[in-house]
Amino acid sequence: MDGSFSTTQKISYAGLAAQAARMRVIAENIANADSTAPTPDGLPYRRQVVTFGQQLDETSGTDLVKVKDIKQDGSEFPRKYMPGHPSADADGYVLYPNVNSLVETMDMRAAQRSYEANLNVIENERMMAARSIDLLRA
Repeated sequence: MDGSFSTTQKISYAGLAAQAARMRVIAENIANADSTAPTPDGLPYRRQVVTFGQQLDETSGTDLVKVKDIKQDGSEFPRKYMPGHPSADADGYVLYPNVNSLVETMDMRAAQRSYEANLNVIENERMMAARSIDLLRA
């Protein structure tokens, strides 16, 4: 089998791993979108953001995608006036996570599409290899 097939698989598998990590972080963000701090002086969940980088695969000389970092989003926490809430401050405001469910949903769809695209590349590469073998047998 030609080295380009294994290189294609390495690239696609790296993409799968990166997008899977991204989807895990997005799922965590969505799960914590409505959580509050346990105490009035505490801080709620802070949104996480995945950044990608590249890593050289020395055996093929190809750059592969990888998760470079998972950082906290430094944007402000939304405040809601809820004086009876256990997490309310002295003025009656509760801090909520800086997670926008609509943004997270759009990010999840983009990650799913990228994941599916990598799966399609792997499947197409396998079909091409099988067809090449069939042609060589004929």
